[in-house]
Amino acid sequence: MKGAGKMDVEAEIRDLKRRVGELEGSFQFLTTQISGVHRDLLAFQESATGRFDQLHQELRSLRQDLPGIVGDAVRGVLRP
Repeated sequence: MKGAGKMDVEAEIRDLKRRVGELEGSFQFLTTQISGVHRDLLAFQESATGRFDQLHQELRSLRQDLPGIVGDAVRGVLRP
């Protein structure tokens, strides 16, 4: 009976090593995927920041130009 117990422990150790190896492989795969997603998110953030900066500048310009645009429209309507 003692020999069977030792074999069970050895089989259990082999099974645990196999399962750890599978987990390590899965972890490596997920790490690679997450790294790719992280790079994509950083690129998107940079692009979005640039677009928002451009939009902010255009809105600032519109805010400065709007009184003149409205004034010209009102004067055009009031002219006989």
